[in-house]
Amino acid sequence: MTRILLFGAMGAMGRNVINCAKAMEDVTIVAGVDREDHFDDPAIGFPVYGSFDAVKEDFDVIIDFSVAPAIDGLLDYVEKSGKALVQCTTGLSAEQIARVQKLAEKAPILRSANMSIGVNLLLELVKTAAQKLYEKGFDIEIVEQHHHRKMDAPSGTALALADAVNEALDDRLTYVYDRSQRKAARPHEELGISAVRGGTLPGVHDIIFAGEDEVITFNHTAYSRAIFANGALNAALFLHGKAAGMYSMQDVLA
Repeated sequence: MTRILLFGAMGAMGRNVINCAKAMEDVTIVAGVDREDHFDDPAIGFPVYGSFDAVKEDFDVIIDFSVAPAIDGLLDYVEKSGKALVQCTTGLSAEQIARVQKLAEKAPILRSANMSIGVNLLLELVKTAAQKLYEKGFDIEIVEQHHHRKMDAPSGTALALADAVNEALDDRLTYVYDRSQRKAARPHEELGISAVRGGTLPGVHDIIFAGEDEVITFNHTAYSRAIFANGALNAALFLHGKAAGMYSMQDVLA
């Protein structure tokens, strides 16, 4: 049995993790951490503390679905405790990402911009497509859509897809987020990334390979947050008992 501490337990994603964990026999959430204490909500089923220092329960893995401003406190705790961490929050600063990578020398950490199985397979597919199509003259664009409450743009998933494409092309592409001030044809060496925000749009990512007279589009649509919650729980099962190091969802799927 893998025992979970859920960071961001009271948020929308935290609630999804709670619901998905109830359907799994080999994981249990023993405690949570959020901005305030919550001890009397029977729908939660475990105590939620206002700080890591207040947690009394023993556990094996932290699942993080919080917000970027809260990450520093989480990383302080991991540095002190050496606990395994599934780090799912997006929108981190370059400094925070660097610290996560450094902490992997002391603790097992799995970090992913997107926890869904489908997206992580898509990361591999777009690498192959980029290698096959870019040299044939295909331009590459990424368009992502999310609900109006999402705070970071472009999404962490869009950037992960862009990085996968660029890695496959030996980092030859330059990312472009805005063309409004430019009056020129599109250079082949750029990768456009566009973000759409509105209403209750589901998470949608389109990777467009546009050639002469033909277009190939890879699409992933997330109709429910449950796909990310299930991915995080499976990542926690994978990470339990692992040695210190940086892991990814590609390791979970291998």
